Amino acid sequence: MRRTLHTMTPPRILNPRLIPVLGTDAHLPAVPDERLTAGALQVRLADIRAWQPEHVGDGGLFAGREPAHAAVLVPLVQRERGLQVLLTRRTDHLRDHAGQISFPGGRTEPEDAGPAGTALREAEEEVGLPLDRVRVIGQMPVYTTVTQFVVTPVVALVQPPFTLVLDSFEVAEAFEVPLAYLMNPAHHRRHIVAFDGAQRQFLSMPWCGPGADGIEREYFIWGATAAMLRNLYCLLVQ
Repeated sequence: MRRTLHTMTPPRILNPRLIPVLGTDAHLPAVPDERLTAGALQVRLADIRAWQPEHVGDGGLFAGREPAHAAVLVPLVQRERGLQVLLTRRTDHLRDHAGQISFPGGRTEPEDAGPAGTALREAEEEVGLPLDRVRVIGQMPVYTTVTQFVVTPVVALVQPPFTLVLDSFEVAEAFEVPLAYLMNPAHHRRHIVAFDGAQRQFLSMPWCGPGADGIEREYFIWGATAAMLRNLYCLLVQ
């Protein structure tokens, strides 16, 4: 079914927690543990040219804004208990994406050496991730956000130990979530927002766990971050 382009401004979802949950994908299998190792991930990411992601983004829903290229780093920290996804919570005062959970990343600059160069630079700037502890193992197909950012997710392994230094203007905190939790579709929740005769769908993956300060709280992972994680699930479960 063809989706109609809209020229109106896309609706801002200020509190996604209030959008009703339509359901989860608990009927789908979780990614087996043997596929959630550094070696298995590297093999799977080595050649994905024929693979089509489930979510390509909402950028095609709205016209009138020039696309901009960007990249994010999907940092997989190699802990003894298994791979952990390093995520950030944006500060509340930012104009865009305030308080949201995201990967380190941002807009591509002319001097960047491709998507990996952008993702690594942004990760170093935002959270002080030491580049000598990071090894890029592949990248996912682009995801176009509703704000017309064409984002390339760059997947990398991060070897402890390392110390993060956060950019306090952009990043409120950095924390880790078990990759196995995010690769279980029982934790993938579906939402739909209706507006002016159209609809936007999004996923959420709420996680309750300790932050960098050791205090347990809920982290509401949703939107583009959740969609890119869902694409990673679809890649690994096949």
